[in-house]
Formats: sequence, structure tokens, C-alpha cells
Amino acid sequence: MKAWEEEIRERALKALDKKAKYGPDIDLSAFERKAGELDVKGIDELPSDIKEQALMVGVRPDMRERAGTYFQLDHSIVFSGVSKHFDGNVEFISTLEAKKKYDWLDKYLWRAVPVDTDKYTAFAALEWDHGYFLRVAAGKKVTVPLQSCLYIRRNRLDQNVHNVILMEPNSEAQIITGCVVHPNVSRALHIGITEIYLMEGAKLTFTMIHNWTEGIDVRPRTGIILERNATFISNYVCLKPVGSIQTYPEAQCNGDAATVVFNSIVYGDKKSIIDIGGKVILHGKGSRGEVRSRVIAAGNAQIYSRGLIIGKEEGTRGHLECRGLLLSDEALIHAIPELKGENSKTELSHEAAVGKIAEEAIYYLMARGFSEEEAVSIIVRGFLDTRIFGLPEILQREIDHAVDMVLSYSLEK
Repeated sequence: MKAWEEEIRERALKALDKKAKYGPDIDLSAFERKAGELDVKGIDELPSDIKEQALMVGVRPDMRERAGTYFQLDHSIVFSGVSKHFDGNVEFISTLEAKKKYDWLDKYLWRAVPVDTDKYTAFAALEWDHGYFLRVAAGKKVTVPLQSCLYIRRNRLDQNVHNVILMEPNSEAQIITGCVVHPNVSRALHIGITEIYLMEGAKLTFTMIHNWTEGIDVRPRTGIILERNATFISNYVCLKPVGSIQTYPEAQCNGDAATVVFNSIVYGDKKSIIDIGGKVILHGKGSRGEVRSRVIAAGNAQIYSRGLIIGKEEGTRGHLECRGLLLSDEALIHAIPELKGENSKTELSHEAAVGKIAEEAIYYLMARGFSEEEAVSIIVRGFLDTRIFGLPEILQREIDHAVDMVLSYSLEK
């Protein structure tokens, strides 16, 4: 075993009982590791209900208008590959396969996300269930979205994926990644490690849509490293009840003039505990960071919206924005914006607002023939408008379709 692998294993073993800084603690022993054998040989053989749920998170099972697809069911890969047009310039395979293929991959494994961050990163390192490796060659512009689907079908399953994205110099891509659980699954755990490296001039738009259920615990751990003039845009959508989600991705703008944007749209309902946010560290001169969230809390949901921007160099700029809407007196929204200036020539700002729907707005719509429920639905849909993401047209259309499907379920249940 190589020295780095030995070090990772030792650090993981020592961190197995280390609780996360945020979010409720999860008993890892409550879940099972036996996923069973995959009984399908490709996306075409997937049951229709699984295909429909994949579509709800923006993943097209027919793979039309997609540059590449990665589909994982429980612990097994259903399909991975890219269209012929991008063959040789884009690689989209399992990370376990990539590790066997490339000795140099150790330079990127557990470098952006420390393996001993908490018990979840440690567990994912010791019990690794694939995840995707995406590499886009230098100078290649992938204008059609790539897609990945991480699906849980078995009850009480623990799924640990480790994704690695390498964007070579001046490359560009957009990826839709959907996380889904089968409606028959009442309890499960998803741990997702994602390490993203954007080399000089590269750009990645990373859109994640969650479609969970009330008994699911989710612990994504994401690290992004940016070189000079690189751009990373994250769009995060979660619109259905979940047991708990806790994620706090961290972007390091190491090069000058790098840009990071974290956008989040969240609708929390029932007893969901959702603890999300984004952390941006501006090391490079002239780097910029934005963290924007729009959250709605209904039922007994608890939503924590965090944001931290640290300006370390001259010419850096950052802005935090959180808007929250409470639909229930039993729900909670806690906005936690933090700014830290470590250079006199950095400019950082924030704004946050939490409140309920103005009664005047409801009465206005009711006066025009809408019922109270219809009025609330219209206002909620307007509040969660994904146009704040500023997506390319094709991606905007796909995301809007997925959001409409999920939001319709949430508002009409």
C-alpha cells in the first residue's frame, strides 16, 4: 500500500468517532452495507418509476441533450460514459476505476476535503462506494450539460460516494447532479464527498437537485480549489422533506481573479432539519465570492443558512445574501452570515431578511379570484425563482422543469 493511502487510512480510523461541527449526529451503525447485486444491465432496463424519479432531478434517462452520463444505483454503476462528440476530451467514469487507471489521482484524493474532517468523511474513506470521476481536457468547452444520478433503492442502506472533478486549463462544463431515493425507502444515509479542481481559466457550473424523503440523512462534504481566472458556480436545490441535511462546502480561491458563487434554493417542510451554506476564502488578488440563498420553512422544519467569506488579499470582494420566508409558527429559519476581512483593501458586505408572507400580497391575489392556497403557492413559486442562478438557456429550461415537478409535489401534497 502506498504511503498516501496508508496515511489516509490511519487518519480515517482515528476520526471515526469525530462528530461534525454542525447538524444532528448520526449513528452510523444504524445502516447496512449490503446493497445486493445489480439486476439491470443499463439505463434502458431500469424500472419506469426509477426513470421518472431521475427525471424529477434533471437527469434524463434517454440521455438526449446530454454530453455524458453517470448513473449509480445503491453501490453499483448502471452506466457511465460520454457522447462520441466529446470522446477523448471528456472522461466520466467511476472514481474507483479512475484510481486503478491513474497513479497520479492520489494528488487529488482527500486534498480539497480532509479525510479527518469528521466521522462521515472518515467512514466514506473506509467504505468507498464509487462516485464519479470527471475530467475535461484543456481548452475544451462542453456546451451541453453532463449529468449524474446517485440513487438509493434499498431500505436502511448507507451509500458513500467520492466524486472528483478535474477541469483542465481554460476548459468549461456544466453538470446536473441529482440525488434520489426510492419512495419505498423509509431510512437511509447518503454521504457524498466531492473534490473539485479548477485550473487556470477553467469554468464549471455545478447544479445539484435533491429529491429525498423524511427518513433520509444526507452529509455532503465538498471542497473546491480554484487557480487564476477560474470560475465556479454552484446551484443547490432541495424542495422536499428530508430527515436531515448538513453541508458547508468550502471554496479556496488560490489564484488571482478567481470567482465563486454559491446559490441555494430550499423548501423545508415537516420535521426536516436542513443546515446548509457556503464558505469562500479569497486568497488571490481581485478574487470574488458570493453566497446567496432563498429558503422557505413550513411545518416544523428547521433551516440554518450559513455563509462565510474571508478576504485575505487586496482587491477582493464578497457578498452574502439570505432571504427567508416562514410559512408556519412552528418552523425556524436561522441566518448566519459571517464576513472576515484580513486586508484593508478587501470589500465585503451582507444582507439578510427573514419574515412571513405579507397579508396584503395574499389579499391582492384573492381579490383577483385565487383561493388562499393558490395565492400562497403563487407567492412561494415566485420566491423560489431559479432565474437568480443566471443559468445558460438549456440548463435553465431543464432546471425549471425539475423544480416545477418537485415543487408541485411539495405544495399539492
